[in-house]
Amino acid sequence: MADQDKSNGQKRWVGQRVPRKEEGRLLRGQGKFIDDIKLREMLYLAFVRSPYAHARVVNVNTSAAEALPGVAAVLTGREVESLTSPFIEIGPDQCQKIADYPMAGSKARFQGEPVAAVVAESPRLAEDAAELVQVDYDPLPAVTDAEQAEKNESILHENAGTNVVWRGVFEYGDVEKAFREAASVVEIDRLHFHRFSSTPLEPNVIIAQWDNKDGRLYYWCNNSFPSFAIQFLAPHLRIHIDQIRVQTFDIGGSFGIKITNYTQMAVCALASRKCGGRPVKWVETRTEHMLSSAHGNERTFLNTRVALDKNGVITAIDSRHIDDCGAYPRYEPLGCVIWSQVFPGVYRFRNAKIDFTQVVTNKCPVGPNRGYSRMQHLWFLERICDICAHELKIPADEMRLRNYIRPEEMPYTTPNGCVYDSGNYPKMLEVGKKLIGWDEWKRKQAEARKDGRLIGIGIGTTLDSGTNNFGQSQIINPYAPFSGNSQGANVKLDIYGEIVVAVGSCPQGQGHETTAAQIVADLLNVTPDLITVRTGFDTERNVHTGFSGTYASQFAVSGLSAVHGAAQKLKKEMLRLAAFTLNAKEDELELGIGAQGPEVRVRGTERSIPYGGLANIVNVNSAVMPEELHEITLNCRYIWRAPFKVPDKAKKYGNLTLTYASQLHIAVLEVDRDTYVPRILDYVAVDDCGTVINPPIVEGQVYGATAHGIGAALMEGCFYDEVGNMLTSTFSDYTPITSVNMPNVKFGDIQTPSPHSFNGAKGMGEGGAAPIHTLSAALQDALFDKGIIIDDSFNNGDRVYHLMQQAGKGKKPARVKPRAVPA
Repeated sequence: MADQDKSNGQKRWVGQRVPRKEEGRLLRGQGKFIDDIKLREMLYLAFVRSPYAHARVVNVNTSAAEALPGVAAVLTGREVESLTSPFIEIGPDQCQKIADYPMAGSKARFQGEPVAAVVAESPRLAEDAAELVQVDYDPLPAVTDAEQAEKNESILHENAGTNVVWRGVFEYGDVEKAFREAASVVEIDRLHFHRFSSTPLEPNVIIAQWDNKDGRLYYWCNNSFPSFAIQFLAPHLRIHIDQIRVQTFDIGGSFGIKITNYTQMAVCALASRKCGGRPVKWVETRTEHMLSSAHGNERTFLNTRVALDKNGVITAIDSRHIDDCGAYPRYEPLGCVIWSQVFPGVYRFRNAKIDFTQVVTNKCPVGPNRGYSRMQHLWFLERICDICAHELKIPADEMRLRNYIRPEEMPYTTPNGCVYDSGNYPKMLEVGKKLIGWDEWKRKQAEARKDGRLIGIGIGTTLDSGTNNFGQSQIINPYAPFSGNSQGANVKLDIYGEIVVAVGSCPQGQGHETTAAQIVADLLNVTPDLITVRTGFDTERNVHTGFSGTYASQFAVSGLSAVHGAAQKLKKEMLRLAAFTLNAKEDELELGIGAQGPEVRVRGTERSIPYGGLANIVNVNSAVMPEELHEITLNCRYIWRAPFKVPDKAKKYGNLTLTYASQLHIAVLEVDRDTYVPRILDYVAVDDCGTVINPPIVEGQVYGATAHGIGAALMEGCFYDEVGNMLTSTFSDYTPITSVNMPNVKFGDIQTPSPHSFNGAKGMGEGGAAPIHTLSAALQDALFDKGIIIDDSFNNGDRVYHLMQQAGKGKKPARVKPRAVPA
C-alpha cells in the first residue's frame, strides 16, 4: 500500500515496498535475453585464441577451416586491421600510439586474445572449424607484474615505446609539514589489491547484421553502456554513428564487465558484412569470459607513509600506486582518476600525495568492475587505517570515530574538490555495532583466545560515488572531448491513454521498471501498475544521450531525474489541455483515479476528462484544439544534465561525481587452525543511499554486493603464472561464491537525503568492496598478535597458511614492515 500525502490526499509510492514489475515475466521464464533471439539465416561465430600471453603471430593458415562444409567465412587479425581503424584511445601521449584492434594481427598480447574468427551454419560447426585453423607463433617474454612492466624491459606496444599508460601526482595540502609535525608515523612497504572479475550468470552475447539493403549495422547485444560502445565502433568500422542501431533487452548481470564487449561487437559486424549481410551470433563460453572479457583492476601500493597526531588522527598520507590495466587500455586510463572521487575515503585528513602510475601487462584487459577503481583505493585507505590502529593499540571502532568525516561537516569538500553530499558514518557504525552485538562478540573473542582460537572482528567503511562527471577525463587527457553527464527519458500518453515510459538504461536486475513507475505514479497520481516502462537501450527510441547506459551507480539520480523531468512536462501539458477542455483554470485541476480510471478533474466538482480523452484530442481529434495548443504532444522527451563544471586540469581539482552513498560492514570470522580457512561467524551490512525509493530493491542490491565482495575476498581471483598462463579460467579453479558459501547477513540502514537529487536519493549498488575491506580487517584482528599484517585483498585458506608459516619462522611478510616511528 502507498502512504497518504496529508497535504492533498494523494498517495505516495516512492519509499514503499512495491513488488518489482519485472519479476512476473522473469520468474515465469518470459524474460527476453539475446540468446533467445533467432533470426532467419543466422550464422554462428567462434574465435581462435592465442595460447600464449606474448607472441608474434607468424602465420595463420585458414584453408582447412574454409574447406569444411558449412563454413561461411574466416576472418584473421591481419584482415581486420586492413578493414578498420584502431579503436580510439582515451589517454594522451603514448596512449595515442597504441594500436588496439579486436583481434591480434602481428602480435598477441594476452592469453586468450583472438587471432581469427570462424563463421559457420551452427555453433558446433564453427567450433570444430576453429580447431582446424593453424597458427604459427614466435613466443616472447611475458610481462605479468606491474612493477616489472614499469621497468620497460619487454615492451608490449612498440609504437608506444613504453609500458606506462599514464602517470600523474595527486598532491594536496602541506604533506611534508604534516609529517614533520606528526606524533607518529606508520610505514607500510607494500600492499596489493588482486584481480578478480564479476562472472555474471549470462556471459557476453552479440548478434550483428550488416544489412546490404540499407547499409546499416544492426546489433542485438547485452552491452551495458551502448552509447559508449557506438562512439568507439563508428570510427573503428569507418561508418557514421547514425548507421548503427543497438538494441538491448534483459541482461543477466554485468557489474560493468560488459561495457567493453564492443571489441567482439566489431568482429561480429565484419563477419556479417563478409557473409553478405547474414546475421552473425556469438555466444561467449565461461572460459572465454574468464580469459578475455575483462577483469577488475589490479593495484599495488608502495612505500606508504601515514602521519598521525597524538590522538591517532591521520593527518597525512604519502604513497605510490601502480595500476595494472592488462594488455590494452580500452576504458582506461579513466581508472587513473576515477579513484580520486573518493580521495580521502570517509576520513578527514587534508594532506596527501599519491603518485599514480598505470601500466600494461600481458594479461586480460581490465574493464569497469563493480566499484570500479574506487574499491581499490578505498581498500587501501581502510587497510592503512586498520594497520595504524593495531600499531598504535587503538580499538578499531575508536580509530574510525576519531577519523571519520563528521555529519555536521556535510556537504564536505574533499582535498581534491569533490563534494560529499550527505552522510553520517558514526551513526552507521552505531547501527552496525548494535546489530552484530559488538560488546558480546568482544567478550566471546576474549574467551576464545584463551583456548587458542583465532577469532577476529573487522569493520569496513566504503563509499559508492554515483553519477560521474566525465570532465574528470580531462585530468587524464586535457584534450579529451568529455565532460558532465546526462540521461534521456520519454513519457507519453498513448492514443488510448496508456502511460508509457522509455529510458535509455540497460538494467541487469536493478529494478528500473519498478522505480521509474513509482516516480511517474507519484507525479500523475496513478498506481504503478498502470504505467508501462520500456527499459533497455534502443537508438531508434531517441531517448539516449552519449552517456546513456547502466553503470556508476547513477540510475536513481540521472535516470530517474530524466524520467521525472519528462513526467513533469507531460503533466504540465495534460493540465493545460484539460483546462481548455473543461473550461477551467489549471490551478483548479487535479489528477487522480476516477470511476472510469485515470482522469483530470475540476477539484470539488464532477467535471472531468479521462487521460484517454486527452490523448484522443491530441492524436486523432486535433481539429477541436485551438492553434495556441498545437504544440502539445503528450509525448514528452526530457534530457537531464548534471550540474557539473570542468575540473581544474592542472590542479586535479573539482567535483567529480554527484552523490555519495555509503556502506559500513562488520564481520566476525574465525581462522580454522587445521585448514587455515577463514569462516564467517557473523555479518552485518549497513547502507545509506539517501531517500530509499523501493526498500526491497535496495536490500537486494546490498545482499548482492555483499556476496560479490565476500567472494572476492575469500574465494575468487584471476591468477597468472610467470609466463602469462591464466590459472583460474574455469569455475573449477576460480570458485565463484554461491548461496552455499554465503553467511546470514543482517541488514540495517540509515537515510541521509542528498541535496543534489530531486528526491534525495543517491545511486547505490556498488558496495561490493565493503566486504573486502571488512574481511581484511577481521583477519588482521585475528592474526595481528601472530605478527601478521594483511597486505593483500585476497585471503583464502592457502594464503592464510603461508602467512602463518612466515609468522611461525619469526618473520613478518617480507614486503610489509609497518612500524610506529616517533616524530
